[in-house]
Amino acid sequence: MATDGYDADASYDTGSEYVDHRFKGLPPDADGLTVGALAAERRSLFTGGFTTPVLALSAESVEHNLALLETYAERHGLAFAPHGKTSMAPQLFARQLDRGAWGITAAVPHQARVYRAFGIRRIFLANELVDAAALRWLAAELDRDPGFRFVCYVDSVRGVELMDEALRAAGARRPVEVVVELGAGEGARTGARTEAECAAVADAVAGAPTLRLTGVAGYEGEVPGADDGTVRDWLRRLVALAAEFDGAGRFAAAEEIVISAGGSAWFDAVADVFADIPALTRPVCKLLRSGAYISHDDGHYRRLTPFNRVTGEGALRPAFRLWAQVVSRPSAAQAFVNAGKRDAAYDLDLPEAQVVRDGRTGEIRPATGITVTGLSDQHGWLATAPEAVLEVGDWVGMGLSHPCTSFDKWQLIPLVEADGTVTDFVRTYF
Repeated sequence: MATDGYDADASYDTGSEYVDHRFKGLPPDADGLTVGALAAERRSLFTGGFTTPVLALSAESVEHNLALLETYAERHGLAFAPHGKTSMAPQLFARQLDRGAWGITAAVPHQARVYRAFGIRRIFLANELVDAAALRWLAAELDRDPGFRFVCYVDSVRGVELMDEALRAAGARRPVEVVVELGAGEGARTGARTEAECAAVADAVAGAPTLRLTGVAGYEGEVPGADDGTVRDWLRRLVALAAEFDGAGRFAAAEEIVISAGGSAWFDAVADVFADIPALTRPVCKLLRSGAYISHDDGHYRRLTPFNRVTGEGALRPAFRLWAQVVSRPSAAQAFVNAGKRDAAYDLDLPEAQVVRDGRTGEIRPATGITVTGLSDQHGWLATAPEAVLEVGDWVGMGLSHPCTSFDKWQLIPLVEADGTVTDFVRTYF
């Protein structure tokens, strides 16, 4: 039995997997238990045998964030395909789909294969797919499952040629839906740079029977010197390109026209500009792809989230907290915890010390006067001001910046309620 977004018979439950040495931070005395059995014990993250470092996801914050983006998309008439590369967690995909998501966005073929293994029925690949082996797999998946829908970027004539060649060789029976990617500008990332180049790509698609032109797309987060004005200007170009293609009859074979954009920093601009998409000859799927919202963060996206600008629409809550233990206090101005680059995102910002759990009493207090100044592979460097109260054995709870490089360091992440009770575990597949 299938829902719109995923196969309801597919299992998202990792409860039958066994706990062992593969998973960081889990209680050593839980070895041999299934994940489901361990979750059912509802242990405390702090007194239940978990070892440091351990990354936790706030159960309440994840639920809040899921509900907020569902409401936002509905309010603004947007379809939503959150980028799954953020978490690579099928349990979270299922919750996103249950919250009304159209499908899940991917970046590379491996991610699409994970999605299919867990029954995802709509995948938007925000990249040009020219790998012949991956295209053979895709052709087989499309032929095997009539309910599977796949859409991907094209941004070059050569890319179209390679796709068509591989799909023909694979004996593909269903055409692959493609959207022309409009580049965000000179020096930006991928995408055809001009409308004329986009038209040339569309012409190439028209000559490839294995492909079907479905729409246009791009990523506004790559606009050089992005600000509200330049992002909206680019989004208007994207909408105008869709209207131009439609007027020229380029979407004649499509059932609907997909117009897609939207990272996690400018989805308010996407909502505003997409609200003004003119009537086209076919129904329009206004597809937003923001992915970082599910965990949000305490750094990069805390600064950039559109909810800072549209305050009346709600606010996301950071869901990650990395707990590490003080293992050295060599001076009054310095301490070290046992979490480093292998455990924490550090590509955009260093972790933020937020709270301390006293190793003697279990009391949790603010991390006053404590700053993370650097990371080694397995150590976090802390600077401690005179007012800092910290000793060996204390646990330090840290907020993280950039969800995409936080999830990928952990295979099994405890989902934790506000009182520290672990209620479930989120399995990732990077």
